[in-house]
Amino acid sequence: MKVAFNLLVIGADIGMQHARQLERLKALGYDAVEVPVFSGKEQHYAAVGRLLADIGLVAGAAAVATSEANPVSADASVRAKARDHHRWIVDCTAAMGGEIVAGPLHSPVGVFTGFEPTPEEFDRCVEAMHALADYAAPAGVRISAEAVNRFECYMMSTIAQASAVCRAVNHPNYGYMFDTFHANIEEKDPAATYERYHNEINHFHVSENDRGVPGSGHVPFAAHFDALRRCRYDGWLTVESFGRALPELAGATRVWRDLFDDLDSLFAESVAFVRREWAAAEERLA
Repeated sequence: MKVAFNLLVIGADIGMQHARQLERLKALGYDAVEVPVFSGKEQHYAAVGRLLADIGLVAGAAAVATSEANPVSADASVRAKARDHHRWIVDCTAAMGGEIVAGPLHSPVGVFTGFEPTPEEFDRCVEAMHALADYAAPAGVRISAEAVNRFECYMMSTIAQASAVCRAVNHPNYGYMFDTFHANIEEKDPAATYERYHNEINHFHVSENDRGVPGSGHVPFAAHFDALRRCRYDGWLTVESFGRALPELAGATRVWRDLFDDLDSLFAESVAFVRREWAAAEERLA
């Protein structure tokens, strides 16, 4: 198990200017970070990878589909752009030495048709995810698609939807993420849902109901950590919290107020919470 931190709360373009914050994360006890891969060239991510390796942090990528490169579009030329975008993400992640790409890779956030996914959209999603997993496998990069709540996405909002895509993709390099924020909205019993589908889930986001400091809200984290322990989860536990540092991200995630006192408090309190709950779950199940 690795405790990780999603760096989107710091910025969308991680580089040398963030070295002190990355060193602070390592000093606090984080093992890994998710680096936003939204723009730039492979050379940039290779430099980020060297920085992380020097600090002692394992790299992963946080990435998204875009409306201009929508994998489920009816337009074949747009789907071709999505394929190229997916390959670019994998290439940048591999250049960084990253282990995993995680995020809503299946369809763009904030784009809706007003209806549920059609059978044709489902088939396009499966085709795109299989091609992505296949391309990423030789690079040693795992794929974890994220189920995102209905207010942000319609293609894959529930874990059941994510599972249906995963079973149709049927690729050993493909899985999907469980995010406690989205599950808090969409699942009747989030911890039980994780247990039901855990064999397909290859990534886990620790995120509070308001996107603030984990443990400060009403997400039932004790039940989640017990379920993780029972299912012998040994992947990443990535803290994801959002702030107002990036106006475009704040707008997309509807963050209109401060959700934590300051970044260092967020860093310190989050890793302490995750490690404390992980240990407590082991004791409870002993």
